[in-house]
Amino acid sequence: MSMATSNSTLATKRAQAPRISMFWRMLWRAAISRSGRAASALLAMVVAAAVTTTLLNLYVDVQAKLQHEFRNYGANIVLVAKDGASLPADTMSRVDSLLAGRGIAAPFGLIVARTSTGQAIVVAGTDFERVRQLDKWWSVSNWPSAPQQALVGVRAQSNVSPAYQPFDLSFQGRTLHLSPAGTVQTGAAEDSRIYISIADFVAWTGIQPSTVEVTANGNPNEVAAVLNHLAHAVPAADVRPVRQIMEGEARVLGKTRATLLAASVLIILTAALCVLSTLMGWVYDRRRDFATMKALGASNRLLNGFFAAEAAALGAAGALIGFVVGIGIAEWIGRANFHASVTPRFGVLPIVLAGSIVVTLLSAILPISRLRRVQPAVILRGE
Repeated sequence: MSMATSNSTLATKRAQAPRISMFWRMLWRAAISRSGRAASALLAMVVAAAVTTTLLNLYVDVQAKLQHEFRNYGANIVLVAKDGASLPADTMSRVDSLLAGRGIAAPFGLIVARTSTGQAIVVAGTDFERVRQLDKWWSVSNWPSAPQQALVGVRAQSNVSPAYQPFDLSFQGRTLHLSPAGTVQTGAAEDSRIYISIADFVAWTGIQPSTVEVTANGNPNEVAAVLNHLAHAVPAADVRPVRQIMEGEARVLGKTRATLLAASVLIILTAALCVLSTLMGWVYDRRRDFATMKALGASNRLLNGFFAAEAAALGAAGALIGFVVGIGIAEWIGRANFHASVTPRFGVLPIVLAGSIVVTLLSAILPISRLRRVQPAVILRGE
């Protein structure tokens, strides 16, 4: 029984092989015999696919670059202890576990200390290694690298160490001797503060950090998800987004997305009109061929399938050529305007390929309806 089934399947494949071969030869001869019209439609699809590929590559790459640039502007999420208390000692481990390498967090503890002259000054304890990664926009002359070294704000320097000499700070009767390691300038509140290591801060004051600044990687939706997870993981803290960063990022990315969509729609509509015109011309030019095929017994279903296959082949060829051209254009635009290479996104190819085939098939609907009305007797009599 299995041998008979195998022989039957083999016979069926051999019987279908000539039909498949004839089908591809007809497609090829149709393209060659109408090379002018085929070239114009192919050019339209190449242009549409190339521009779409360029825009998608630029959007994906620019989006990644913009997200990276926004991360350089500091935290987009802040955790602040409720009621002015300190955060639990395991807060940083919870935050690091939740981020899982998709961001960076830095703790901050704040107090008001006194200088040797009795002047009040804000002192912050932090993890300098984390802050270097989190706040890359800070202008720092030299980062502290040893215990009891301080990072002095440019406005605070004149109050604590005008000559860049060691100085003392006191808090609740306890004195801390510090040496300035460098200065920090941001144009904001950091310029008036003294920064010391979190270890020195806790040992001196006995106070745990009250704030954690977080830079979460990802798009605005992913950052919002991280914010919600942090709120559940650290119930002792008020978890707030940094509105300027998150809203600015969402606004820029939203405008980029809208521009891409509008440009792509216009280009695709233009290409579809060009392909529609070409396919309508094909039906008119080849009406005698189709009439002959009908007279020889070809069904409407066969002719429709043949015509749709021509359109799909045209779309696929245009997509493949346009994808290669689009990658080159995106690279040129990236170097000419952004002075950086644009990484080819091969994940865009299936989208461009499927979109091109869909556009050509949709453009073939009206010509196929005209093809159905071809009357062999009328056409072959020359009427």
